[in-house]
Amino acid sequence: MSEANAEHSIRVRQVTNVHANWNEEGRGEPGKFSYQLILDNGAEEYAIRPPAEDADVLIELFKLTDKIYFDLDRQVLIFGNIPLGG
Repeated sequence: MSEANAEHSIRVRQVTNVHANWNEEGRGEPGKFSYQLILDNGAEEYAIRPPAEDADVLIELFKLTDKIYFDLDRQVLIFGNIPLGG
């Protein structure tokens, strides 16, 4: 298998950075959140657009774990080692 084919066969990538964005939809209207996921130090990027309630939860999960992965085929965020208990 060539190196190019190996790169295309990787479908789960580590999230190495997250950029947050909010944009106004209209004066006095709710805005929209998005997160740009930087995967494997820039090998790929993917934008997610969660509703405000989910955006709050995602921020907390981003803070709780140092390893996050993204499944490109299923568009699923996978969080590693989240501390349990309190």
